[in-house]
Amino acid sequence: MRHQKKKKIGKGMDHRRKLLRSLASSLVLYEKIETSYANARATKPYVEKAITRAKENTLHNRRILLGLLSPMAAKKAIEVLGPKFKERKGGYTRMTKLNNPKAGASKALLELVE
Repeated sequence: MRHQKKKKIGKGMDHRRKLLRSLASSLVLYEKIETSYANARATKPYVEKAITRAKENTLHNRRILLGLLSPMAAKKAIEVLGPKFKERKGGYTRMTKLNNPKAGASKALLELVE
């Protein structure tokens, strides 16, 4: 059975967890971030699952969101993004690859859809 492999970002699991939480919180707060392509690919499913949790405002989901995101981002997810994406079944984020031949790593724009 082929299980899903985690992308190795940064030094270790603790660093990866902090990086994903920080990127996801920034995406929820500002609704658009520019980061490396690898970081954007790792952050996208993390944010999708958080927004799915935010669609239903229960105490359990609120506590899970506080574990996934910063307190300000969790509050915005519950109050703003949850009702905004209530009817949408998935696909809350859009990733656009930004090619810059002078830069070392390829960049990506990760944003929430309208």
